[in-house]
Amino acid sequence: MAGAFNASTINGRRIGILGGTFDPIHIGHLILAEEAWFQLRLDRIYLAPAGDPPHKRGRRMAPVKDRLCMAELATADVDYALISRIDADRPGPHYTSDLVRLLQQQLGPGTDIYFLMGMDSLRDLPTWHEAQWLVDHARLAALSRHDVELDWEALEAALPGVRSRVTILDMPELEIASHVIQQRVRNGQPIRHMVPRAVEAYIMKHGLYRGEE
Repeated sequence: MAGAFNASTINGRRIGILGGTFDPIHIGHLILAEEAWFQLRLDRIYLAPAGDPPHKRGRRMAPVKDRLCMAELATADVDYALISRIDADRPGPHYTSDLVRLLQQQLGPGTDIYFLMGMDSLRDLPTWHEAQWLVDHARLAALSRHDVELDWEALEAALPGVRSRVTILDMPELEIASHVIQQRVRNGQPIRHMVPRAVEAYIMKHGLYRGEE
């Protein structure tokens, strides 16, 4: 059963980080987490809902308490998953480098940290805050996508050492996105096979994503 993040339970292991707004968390997030756990032989993956992501400022999001609750519901029966409030409980803006740095401070030496990301995020990594620091201090695992091409030469020139720090995850591509789920809720369309049933029930019970643009 998934639980809250506790550094003492995962010290000295292989840990994956899946950050995001999770607005809402959906099946695609869960499949990415499971494939990363399996392919990278991770001991734990912790999902860290962002409170104030700098790349999504100005967008209306569900309250972080609701996004945390939905993440907890979605992973309730996933033994290797932990939900972290490390971003949600601190003032923003929230950068990936800060998230990794705080986690390393909590875990101490001896823990390999893998940051999970999409191939498009890897392509755009040179534009991230403290991107070189992230490359130097964490391993990166990117989801393969047929529609995103990487220029490894350019990426390596911008971020020396990046190629040796990246693992490409092979997994099925799903056309599921949180903004599409939000729109379907606004339109009264079903989302049953896009999110776990408990998340669907939570969205309907609390009236999330209705009347928003």
